[in-house]
Amino acid sequence: MAHKDLHELLRSLRVWDSEVTELRPFDPETAPPTPLPLFTGWFAEAVAAGQPEPHTMSLATVDEDGRPDVRIVMLHGADADGWSFATHSTSRKGRALSARPYAALAFYWPVLGRQVRVRGPVTQAPAEESQADLHARSTGALAAALTGRQSEELSSTAELRQASEAAWQRARENPGEPSPTWTLYRLRPETVEFFQGDAERRHVRLEYRSSGFGWSRALLWP
Repeated sequence: MAHKDLHELLRSLRVWDSEVTELRPFDPETAPPTPLPLFTGWFAEAVAAGQPEPHTMSLATVDEDGRPDVRIVMLHGADADGWSFATHSTSRKGRALSARPYAALAFYWPVLGRQVRVRGPVTQAPAEESQADLHARSTGALAAALTGRQSEELSSTAELRQASEAAWQRARENPGEPSPTWTLYRLRPETVEFFQGDAERRHVRLEYRSSGFGWSRALLWP
């Protein structure tokens, strides 16, 4: 595609088409005093509204040289201990979190014109909890974890197919087989921002800020 064609295509696109997006009113004065109940409610509303894969999120990290990176991962839970996700500790994101254990998450639910952004320090769950998280998932998830070598250079798709087929067989034969590098991570939020889009571009942005002893709230200009 030529540069001009891409530019024209971009100019033809619109966000929050009224036929597929419902921009609901959001009064920050009615928001709960802590962010988790609001996140849980918004997540449930995104599911009910038919948002595809609402449990996927962007995970941003910084490596030991200060270079940022971002990718899409799956939310494994959110509770008083933080927002959780999992990966191999030896993967690119695992190595970045080892060097700099701080990250940011971003959820985007366009069917409601909503975003949620979470930032804070990241810790690793104990090994037994990480393995329990893995074995609570599907056979395919275990097979992918047992395939291993995430982020390493791959010589060919044939090599991947061979390793994956062997991992699938192991996962079916032994559903409790461990994957030693599989790690459950928890991000303990220092800030959580809720963004509700508005048709007149008067978007509502409510940010929760943790002081270590409780939460404060502030509105942000859109």
